[in-house]
Amino acid sequence: MSRKETYRTLCRTEESLPVFSRDWWLDAVCGEKQWDVLVIEEKGRVVATMPLYIPTGGVVSMPCYTQALGPWFAPLSHDTKYTTALGYRQALASQLTEQLKAYRSFLQNFSYEITDWLPFYWEGYTQTTRYTYLLKNIGEADQLLSRMSRNIRRNIVKAKEHHGITVKTGIPTEAFLTIQQKTFERQGTVNRQDPNVLKRLIEVCRQRGQGEIFGGYDNDGQLHAAAFIVWQKSSAYYIAGGGDPLLRHSGAHGLVLWEAIRHTAQYTDTFDFEGSMLRGVERFFREFGAIQTPYFTICRGKRSWIDRIKIKWAQTR
Repeated sequence: MSRKETYRTLCRTEESLPVFSRDWWLDAVCGEKQWDVLVIEEKGRVVATMPLYIPTGGVVSMPCYTQALGPWFAPLSHDTKYTTALGYRQALASQLTEQLKAYRSFLQNFSYEITDWLPFYWEGYTQTTRYTYLLKNIGEADQLLSRMSRNIRRNIVKAKEHHGITVKTGIPTEAFLTIQQKTFERQGTVNRQDPNVLKRLIEVCRQRGQGEIFGGYDNDGQLHAAAFIVWQKSSAYYIAGGGDPLLRHSGAHGLVLWEAIRHTAQYTDTFDFEGSMLRGVERFFREFGAIQTPYFTICRGKRSWIDRIKIKWAQTR
């Protein structure tokens, strides 16, 4: 059995694998032939893995709409001593870095659950700290509301009571992409992520019952704001969103996210806003009462201009 076949088998049985590291997610965002995986086994049991997006030869990078990849370690028993667990996982990480020597350039965001990157530091990798924002215990609606800023609570009420916004699911993908594009135009920026990847993600997540587009409509049928949310047992994630620049005053974006959080509480107890490092977006997420949580971007090697062109081309196929 190949490493990839072994990994696909693991994905069917292991609950603790992050959604971004699952084989079906990687097929959608990378393409089936452009990802590989490092696998470490002990006595016939998989104890560590590391999926890799390989857009061009010898280069490991991050695929579109994917917050984190990085290493996964099989859960240890609850009575394992901290020092034992740390040493064991460092040894596994060192085995991964040994296999990564086959690649001349490496860039990955690690999950916030990976707090020890020392084995990578020892091998000459560099690290940048980034931040996401997490809501915990999302089934406790009253507590969530109490931790929100007054501004977010006011916008939720305003959208619902003054503008008649109703949040619906099953929003057509094209309508979502249109409103997302309007947001980029308002910001004067270009969407650097391939919308075709997003289309594939929406389709596969809906098929699996693990994702949906939430949209806020007024009484005239105008779509004010929308958000694409994905979930599994460990967490829900805000993957992409947008709002109509002409209708921003309604506060619909806050209401859409609030209803998405309430909906996903039936599947998980954690909601991950997925960043952002952008000042205005960071403030919006923080005002929901979310907890700032660091995660690492780990790098090694430099990409040539030819690599950059090939990566851009690979991400838009």
